[in-house]
Amino acid sequence: MRVLSLGAGVQSTTMALMAAHGEIGPMPDCAIFANTGEEPEAVYDHLRWLASGNVLPFPVHIIETGPLGDRLFDDNEARIPVFTDTGMRRRQCTKNYKLLPIRRKIRQLLGKGPRDYIAPGTVEQWIGISTDEIFRVTPSRVQFITRRDPLIELQMSRWDCTNWLTDHGYPIPPKSSCVFCPYKGNAQWASLRDNDPKGWSRAVAVDARLRTPAGIAMFKKPTFLHRSAVPLAKADLSKVDAHLFNNECEGMCGV
Repeated sequence: MRVLSLGAGVQSTTMALMAAHGEIGPMPDCAIFANTGEEPEAVYDHLRWLASGNVLPFPVHIIETGPLGDRLFDDNEARIPVFTDTGMRRRQCTKNYKLLPIRRKIRQLLGKGPRDYIAPGTVEQWIGISTDEIFRVTPSRVQFITRRDPLIELQMSRWDCTNWLTDHGYPIPPKSSCVFCPYKGNAQWASLRDNDPKGWSRAVAVDARLRTPAGIAMFKKPTFLHRSAVPLAKADLSKVDAHLFNNECEGMCGV
């Protein structure tokens, strides 16, 4: 079985559409999107278009794993990579709200239970990593899944992906990540504030909740979404800085 890991950003969208055009093969059996419930609305609009049945010749399975922001304070496995006055904390959200749910869905599609044996190499999983993010390519940690990186095989960068989409008359997808993901630079935070009031309000609310008694108890000290370790609503977003990961969460969240 061939499964395309769909993040609904530029790279995985290009990979899916190239498969639909027969430029990457063999054709995937399906795509899987793990929904944390916290993406910008523009991402969900784009996802609905991809999953409409009119764009891709294979089904898109959307699995609900969120809303992640509501579970941060009652689920130790939902931790996001927040900042403290001494640096960034490690995260659990990628593994538990993206990777593991996708693997569970793959098992379900194969008709297998959580502990049922699956022969090595039964599944080929396509990941939308481009050449400018080759450092994110890691081997599959599951024996029954063989990882494939079609964009790397084709030596395609993110720029090549956007050019392919434009040349074929497709829209450029919005950036994909949770609205409160701390892996944002100032430009990304400012864009969220200026262009997505609902998403910005959600991020500010989650950030403030980090420093309530429940949030402090969870993370053992005051934590913040912005790397300056100040409340997001008060952070200076005018300074030029670097995005920790330049592109989208293609179901991997920087892994």
